[in-house]
Amino acid sequence: MAALINVPAKARRGDVIEIRALTSHIMETGFRHTVDGKLVPRDIITSFTCRYNGAEIFRADLFPAIAANPYLSFFTVAKESGKLEFEWIGDNGYSSTASASITVE
Repeated sequence: MAALINVPAKARRGDVIEIRALTSHIMETGFRHTVDGKLVPRDIITSFTCRYNGAEIFRADLFPAIAANPYLSFFTVAKESGKLEFEWIGDNGYSSTASASITVE
């Protein structure tokens, strides 16, 4: 699935930066029925993790009440140049990753 990541390209050391992540996913709750009365199986993203140069800086557990195409926004301190890695894990073996780089001056 596709992901949109927004991380500042540059920041000063010690700046608080906002990180935004949006991924495309149906987030089927498992509570809905088809017109034939059959239960639509649950298919959601269950966790999101962000790592900054390998260190976990943000984690979220997601549940069926989260809307389709989940959007997350959070803040961290720019400490050093490097890579932010994003990982979404979900039902039915779902896994998606993305990454972005930041230069800290």
